[in-house]
Amino acid sequence: MEHDKRAPDGAPPQLALQGNVWMTVGGEKLGGQDRVALLAAIAETGSITRAAKAVKMSYKGAWDAIDAMNNLAGATLVERVAGGKGGGGTRLTARGAQLVANFRQIAAEHDQFIAHLSAQSHGLADDFLLIRKMQMQTSARNQFSGTVIALRRGAVNDEVVLEIMGGQQVVATITRDSCDSLGLREGAPAFALVKASSIIVMTDATGARLSARNQLAGTVVRLQPGAVNTEVSIALPGGGTIAAIITRDSAEALDLAVGAPATAIFKASSVILGTAG
Repeated sequence: MEHDKRAPDGAPPQLALQGNVWMTVGGEKLGGQDRVALLAAIAETGSITRAAKAVKMSYKGAWDAIDAMNNLAGATLVERVAGGKGGGGTRLTARGAQLVANFRQIAAEHDQFIAHLSAQSHGLADDFLLIRKMQMQTSARNQFSGTVIALRRGAVNDEVVLEIMGGQQVVATITRDSCDSLGLREGAPAFALVKASSIIVMTDATGARLSARNQLAGTVVRLQPGAVNTEVSIALPGGGTIAAIITRDSAEALDLAVGAPATAIFKASSVILGTAG
């Protein structure tokens, strides 16, 4: 992959894709663009000296490449021609000529494939970041990816509002130094981590006035009772899910059941923010 030069207007550089085709035999490299170009030059010039010069390769390097290809291919690709009026020379065998033709066809198909991928490079870059997030390992049960939609500065702490899947919002309070080191700003991508043990579950939040900034309403989709605690999974509008760990007694007192409405409540100070490095 390569990055194009930054646009004159200061926009981020666009991601472009490049690639080369290599042939291998038993794990050993038979040849790529350079060696095939050498074979093609031999076919055109009939001379190893002129062919090596045409592809900017030393005479010895050319012969080393030819010998390696002949040995790996299992058939002679280049052969010497006995001297005569023309003084002899080198030429491709029928197998060598076939290899050049086939490689060029494969390389053309490969170029079209790379061009097609490059046209989708923005989506590929987004997916690459998503995969990196998916590979992230953390003890926090809840991980939300989103975009910063508001940032309120304070003398010591900053309040960051992150819009996640389904248009829901997660509010976090972090130190100003942390906000600066993460490079957070409106429009920037970020992810939020919330431990399941930091979440309070309510079944009827109508009219309730709470100091906790985060109140995500949804539907109970899974209950996993344990000897002491119960894990409650709440499906959120838009496809997200949030998990809470509460005592088994609390789950029974709330009469929690799959399909029942519930609200996950947690403090802004319980949210850890991060960015993809």
